[in-house]
Amino acid sequence: MPAYLGFLKKPFIQHSLFWGAYFCINWLRWGSYFDDYTYSFESNLVEFPLHLAIVYFNIYFLMPRLIPKRVFWYIILLALSILGIVIIRIILNYFLVTTDIYKESNLEHTDLFDFNYVLAAYIGQVYVVAIAMAVKMTIDWIAYKNKASELVKTNLETELAFLKSQIQPHFFFNTLNNLYSLTLDKSDKAPYTVLKLSELMSYVIYDAKQKRVPLINEVQHIQNYLDLEMLRYGDRLEIDLAISGDIEGKVIPPVLLLPFIENSFKHGTKVDSELIPIDISLDVTDNILTFSTENLKPDEILLDNGLETHKHGVGMTNTKRRLNLVYGHTHSLEVMETADKYKVILTIPID
Repeated sequence: MPAYLGFLKKPFIQHSLFWGAYFCINWLRWGSYFDDYTYSFESNLVEFPLHLAIVYFNIYFLMPRLIPKRVFWYIILLALSILGIVIIRIILNYFLVTTDIYKESNLEHTDLFDFNYVLAAYIGQVYVVAIAMAVKMTIDWIAYKNKASELVKTNLETELAFLKSQIQPHFFFNTLNNLYSLTLDKSDKAPYTVLKLSELMSYVIYDAKQKRVPLINEVQHIQNYLDLEMLRYGDRLEIDLAISGDIEGKVIPPVLLLPFIENSFKHGTKVDSELIPIDISLDVTDNILTFSTENLKPDEILLDNGLETHKHGVGMTNTKRRLNLVYGHTHSLEVMETADKYKVILTIPID
């Protein structure tokens, strides 16, 4: 809405416009019916405050106090209130506007409180109350839906922020372990490792705050992690990183792919083999990102005493939760297991 129309958001202005439009429509409608716009104007002018009274009494007093717990009493009190308004309206119209009773019936001899006259006036009031209730309930429903949507959005953002905050210390724990191993060996590679770790920390601390980051930055983040792991395992590690498709200009939630790679190292490096092969593939085709990791299975089942899950299971659990929150049913996560290998294939739509 343009700034100069901002005043339309005020409830008083909205109510005034509604009732102004209603009065004009009613005036013209009955003026045309009687072919007497003066009578119609005067009659509606008398009746108009009564409409306001019954409508606001209903939607701001009766409804909040009696619906939904005491519907029976609501109906009774509303019916009696409308009847009271109708009686007042008939009396005021007779003394202030015209002594022609029930003018729209074209009957010459009618009692002031003739049943048909009272019934017609009663239905007219019910009509006004019903319209106002429909408008009020529609507005409340829209406000409720907006509030519910905003609450869901806030909850999702809060949960995602919490999940990302859990990923960071988990990730730092793993990379610091790598550095610790090098310092124990007094390796000359330790300074280079510190530099790589600094780049990783910068990415996780700053870029991970964003909802989306460039995919090319995420790939560089993965490469930095792989460089650290290569320093740790040396010639034993055989990494095949294949990247295909157009990754330029694409964005992705930060630190989304790395837990899958960490999981590959968790299992793949525990094999009883001279070589540790880990295959990583990333392809972008038609705005679909297909990411996969493949590693050897350990020769023996790893015993989990609870500490292992606590230290290393956080990343994968959080990642699956993040995928569900961000992508819902639009993503696919497939875990395949053979006699000697694990393979994970993730497919997500990409912006």
